Amino acid sequence: MELQKVQRTTLTMKEAAEYLGISYWLINQLVRRKEIPCSKVGGKFLFRVQALEEYLSTKEKESVNF
Repeated sequence: MELQKVQRTTLTMKEAAEYLGISYWLINQLVRRKEIPCSKVGGKFLFRVQALEEYLSTKEKESVNF
């Protein structure tokens, strides 16, 4: 009997920065300013992929709706 591999739905801060194509420094600043959705779990910041997608969609809409 094989166990199914659990698919992660969260990213670490470094992974989230890579996913968004920004620097680790910038994502750290966004977290400090509470401008990006994340959760702090056990001293680590975690980012849900779905929340990052929604964040990007919102930023895209803001860029064309001055």
